[in-house]
Amino acid sequence: MTTTLDATRAELGLLVLYLNKAEARDKICRAIQYGSKFISNGQAGTAQNVDKSTSLARKVFRLFKFVNDLHGLISPVPQGTPLPLVLLGKSKNALLSTFLFLDQIVWLGRSGIYKNKERTELIGRISLFCWMGSSACTTLVEIGELGRLSASMRKLEKELQGGDKYQNEQYRAKLKKSNERSLALVKAALDIVVAAGLLQLAPKKVTPRVTGALGFVTSLISCYQLLPAPAAKSKTT
Repeated sequence: MTTTLDATRAELGLLVLYLNKAEARDKICRAIQYGSKFISNGQAGTAQNVDKSTSLARKVFRLFKFVNDLHGLISPVPQGTPLPLVLLGKSKNALLSTFLFLDQIVWLGRSGIYKNKERTELIGRISLFCWMGSSACTTLVEIGELGRLSASMRKLEKELQGGDKYQNEQYRAKLKKSNERSLALVKAALDIVVAAGLLQLAPKKVTPRVTGALGFVTSLISCYQLLPAPAAKSKTT
C-alpha cells in the first residue's frame, strides 16, 4: 500500500513539475486551439470561439519569449558545425524571434490596447510568414543534422566490427539523438503546412480542418518533447 502511494505521489510530482512549465501549458493550450479549429472547420460556433479565445490567451504565455531566440542568435555554435547549418540555424533564430516579437503587437491589437485593426492584421500575417520561414529553416537543419548523425553512426558500426551495437553506450546515445531529431523534423515540416493554412495560401487544399488536424498533431509532439527524461523520472521515484 505504501509503495503504491509513494509511486502515485512520485507520478503526481512529475505531473506538477510538467504543468509548472509555462511552455508545457502553452502547448496544451495549443492542442486545445487546433483541436477546436479542426472541429469548427472555419464555421461560426462554440468550437470557433474556443479556437479564437485560446489563440489570444496563448499570446500571454509568449510575452518576451522572443528573448530566448535572440539569445540563441548571438550564442556560439558547437565547434565543427558546417557553415550552411550554422547559417540556417541563425536564420531560424532570427525569424522565430521576429515572429514572437510581432506576435506581442498582435496581442495588443486583438486585446483592444492597440487600436489600428488593419495594421494589426498586416503585422499578424508578417509574423506568420516569419514562423513559416523559421519552420522551413528548422526542417533543413534537422535534415542536415540527421545526415551527420547517420554518417557518424555508420562509422561507429564499422569500428565495432560486428559487435552488438545496441550494447554500446555511444551508439545508443546517437540513436536516441537521431530519433529525437526525426521527430523534430516531422514537427517542423508539418508546421510549415499549418502556417500555410493560417495564411490561407492554399485554402482549397489546406482547409481549416486540415490546419487544425496538423496543428493538433504538432502540439502533441511538442507536449511529448517537453516530458521529463527517463533519467529524471528514476531519480524522482
